[in-house]
Amino acid sequence: MTTTTMKGTTVTTPSRLGAHDLAERLAAGEVTVIDVREPMEFATGHIAGSLNVPLSRLAQADLPRGPLVLVCQSGNRSAKGLAQLLQQGHPHPVADLLGGVPAWRQAGFPVRQLKGAPLPLMRQVQIVAGSLVLLGLILSQAVAPGWIWLSGFVGAGLTFAGISGFCGMARLLAVMPWNRVSLGSARG
Repeated sequence: MTTTTMKGTTVTTPSRLGAHDLAERLAAGEVTVIDVREPMEFATGHIAGSLNVPLSRLAQADLPRGPLVLVCQSGNRSAKGLAQLLQQGHPHPVADLLGGVPAWRQAGFPVRQLKGAPLPLMRQVQIVAGSLVLLGLILSQAVAPGWIWLSGFVGAGLTFAGISGFCGMARLLAVMPWNRVSLGSARG
């Protein structure tokens, strides 16, 4: 976090940390990591000691005092959370992790997975989509040719998801009972 004073006005610009810098600050006990992903994502793999506060609840959360580093999957949600906290005038230094949890993993640092965590959502989408395409092909050969439309429908849905960023299947799978993980503001 960089703070500069110009003509009596204090301007605070957020800093972005790389994985190695965050690891050093964590080891020194200088920062608290806030994981802004949803509980299901947090359960499937997070930085040890991080606190799970989903982005949707960040503004209302009672955050710990001291410097914070926000973390998410890609860096997008943590950047939004960072902007949100700065806009609210958060009194302590705030930064976010460049590249999110994948960058942390890629740097060789471990992630903690909670026992009984569901498969990552994108793997579930791949399993269901692949199964439906295969089922459509088999049924089109064994039952009736019209079943091939099931494969076409899934392919069109995946194409739409790739172009728009909205995946209806992922949203549907996310609310399934096996994906319900309630951590509250859990520290992991």
